[in-house]
Amino acid sequence: MRSDESEKVIGGHIRSLRIDQALTQAEVAERANVSLGALKHLESGAGATVRTLVKVLHALGREDWLDTLEPETHPFNPLDLLSAREREARASRPRRAPRRKVAER
Repeated sequence: MRSDESEKVIGGHIRSLRIDQALTQAEVAERANVSLGALKHLESGAGATVRTLVKVLHALGREDWLDTLEPETHPFNPLDLLSAREREARASRPRRAPRRKVAER
């Protein structure tokens, strides 16, 4: 999906949320402290800032949408990465042939 299509889909969802709560665009814009034009742009998918999106979601009580954007995090220890690289380096080195014992005379 292209970004302009995504903006229209998100804007449509925002519009549906507003209508489900029986709110006018002016009421949501005032609650969100954004201009009416900014809200109209957001709802139509004509371009809006992330700040406008966040403010409108807060005004509609749907901050939970923002949680879906947060990537899943895993604890990261740089020493684990270093250890893994060292193991890979050791595994890729050619092994030396074992030394042969020279028979004593």
